[in-house]
Amino acid sequence: MRLCLKHAKVFTNDGFVVKDLFVDRGRIVSSSSFDSFKDGRIVDCTNCYILPGLVDVHVHLREPGFLYKEDIESGTKAAAAGGYSVVCSMPNVNPVPDCMENLNVQLEAIKEKAVVKVIPYGSISKGRVGRGELSSMEEMSRYVAGYSDDGCGVQSEDVMKQAMVEAKRLDKIIVAHCEDESELKAGGCIHDGMFARSHGYVGINSASEYKQVMRDLELVKEIGCKYHVCHVSTKESVEAIRKAKLDGVKVTCETCPHYLIYTEEDLEEDGKWKMNPPLRSKEDRKALIEGILDGTIDCLVTDHAPHSEEEKNKGLDGSAFGIVGLETAFASMYTNLVLRGVMPLEKLVEVMCLNPRRIFEIEGPRSLDVGEIADLCVVNLEKEWVVDPSQFYSKGKSTLFEGKKLQGRVVLNVVDGTIVYEEGMKECKN
Repeated sequence: MRLCLKHAKVFTNDGFVVKDLFVDRGRIVSSSSFDSFKDGRIVDCTNCYILPGLVDVHVHLREPGFLYKEDIESGTKAAAAGGYSVVCSMPNVNPVPDCMENLNVQLEAIKEKAVVKVIPYGSISKGRVGRGELSSMEEMSRYVAGYSDDGCGVQSEDVMKQAMVEAKRLDKIIVAHCEDESELKAGGCIHDGMFARSHGYVGINSASEYKQVMRDLELVKEIGCKYHVCHVSTKESVEAIRKAKLDGVKVTCETCPHYLIYTEEDLEEDGKWKMNPPLRSKEDRKALIEGILDGTIDCLVTDHAPHSEEEKNKGLDGSAFGIVGLETAFASMYTNLVLRGVMPLEKLVEVMCLNPRRIFEIEGPRSLDVGEIADLCVVNLEKEWVVDPSQFYSKGKSTLFEGKKLQGRVVLNVVDGTIVYEEGMKECKN
């Protein structure tokens, strides 16, 4: 497809620049390539911003094995509507991608159904159980973003050490869900804080996260592999990672929009408020925001975790852990952090696109200059909209933003030069 996007504010190495952007055969090209423009589309992007395609390195697409929750088609359509060019899919599927035979099931589904780029993870342990034998890491290495047992922490220090040694040999990254099961009480469903105590719930304490972060950081210091911490939620984790970075440890990390906006004080008796790790204290949220701003936290991800309505309608105690986020992440961050002066738009682009590509060595644009792959999204930052989960592409409808008015809407998404999502764009002649 040949495409001309007119009058936009385009993200480049020089910041946002008002100009026309030209796409041909999957690449951004110079205007001279369009001197004899005979086919393709000319789209009016006046008052819109064009960003490099967003990258989410932590999503759950549920296929194979749990298609009633989500599948690759519905999940990647949700990603396209959210402005994402690339998502990395977590390995809590069935069969678990712990060997090439099992991974191939997922790869075939991706090839057949995905509308954006999907890079799967292989599991760390066989069966993704956090202990026992390592997965067949080497045979999967060409096809995976890294290795994770997301959904559970690697309980065995010896298994994690073996995995780090092998990941270093393969030049791949370990992506760790940090959760020390020895710190957990049966039935924990929300943060071990004031809401849990006043409402009689079993809490999930902060130590269950940060103790395993600290354990792993010591191993990384010894082994020297690339290591990434999933969905950081506690102030202690932020401080441990900050110190490790200052000491030269090869660690990166991520957090999610819900941890930057909400705390345990916002909880309601509704399954949509239940996720793992849980929403924590105001002090934790403050530390997470500071971590984003000072570079301790590298990436903003959704941890998009769809479930059926039945699985999420059993209150805080009985519902499954997890909420969806692909279709609201950018707008929720723009509304709650950028518009309120907490961070500039450029920082949001950094943590939602540039850093994930750099850390995970994902091909694609860091700026929208001539010659770059045409992975980009057009956003109307003035557009206000009310979140209606019934309109989501995702099968999962459980979101903290239901009924909320957000500002900033993805109106066009282009992956490899092909339009994968469009909403209300107008043609123009010049």
